[in-house]
Amino acid sequence: MRIATIDIGTNTTLLLVAEQRPDGTAAPRLERAEITRLGRGIGGDGLLRDENIRRTLDVLASYADDARRLNATVFAIGTEGLRRAPNASTFLEPAARILGTEVQVISGDREAALTFLAALRAFPQDTAREAAVIDIGGGSTEIILSRQGEITFRESLPLGSVRLTETFVTHDPPTEEEATRLGTHVAAELSRVPFTPGSTLIGTAGTVTTLAAMAQSLTDYDPARVHGYRLSAAELHAQLERLATATQAEREGMPGLDPRRADVIFAGALLLKGLMDKAQAPFVLVSDRGIRWGLLHEQLEKQVTR
Repeated sequence: MRIATIDIGTNTTLLLVAEQRPDGTAAPRLERAEITRLGRGIGGDGLLRDENIRRTLDVLASYADDARRLNATVFAIGTEGLRRAPNASTFLEPAARILGTEVQVISGDREAALTFLAALRAFPQDTAREAAVIDIGGGSTEIILSRQGEITFRESLPLGSVRLTETFVTHDPPTEEEATRLGTHVAAELSRVPFTPGSTLIGTAGTVTTLAAMAQSLTDYDPARVHGYRLSAAELHAQLERLATATQAEREGMPGLDPRRADVIFAGALLLKGLMDKAQAPFVLVSDRGIRWGLLHEQLEKQVTR
């Protein structure tokens, strides 16, 4: 059985098509990621914008074609942008018609659980001890703490690269005052998270994978070089120094940085710094396998138990 999992985020919409090997592991057949900006520019009313809805639906139509071509059963989930939008149905109803199945708008807790399942399967040895898994999205960040493969704490915080950019960054390049206010806000939000010093910090989603690609100056994104990369605190500091003084146009030309992320990467990098500081982590172990992989593993395991 082939399964297609679709993750509709605030900033990015991702597709994974995979099937189960005889040994029970997942064999990917197709992966795609498009920056669709569904939750961009939401503002005080929380409403999804028509242009962003149309853009995301166009991508879903393309993904649905891929799933049909590969004879895959579709499972789709939506996260923070859809959780908080009063007009989410304006998107969800046509999305269901396009995909042939409803999009599940999942809770922050379920998003955290899927993030952890993906990390557990990707890095079984690292999650066998004490670990902290972080998923930096556009609208929220999921934090999962674990010991010996069991979750001890999980939280979905209203921190994301898009959300922080729209709230705190109005100048190009950002001012020192904006960076300070953003960093102070992040530290306050993270104050209640009981990180254990010495835990392995595992990071996933676009901000973390982009910074890993930038650290390696990748001209073209290469999952094989990003997944499993250990991004050190020193490398992150160097990236932040470059990003802090660069205009958006200059950031768009930086190797490893998708130009469509150039406007939000500084806030995302500051958020990652706050997380690493709070966790007292000398590096973050980068995972290219986010909640679409967690959803895949969940569905494959359901097939086994039937």
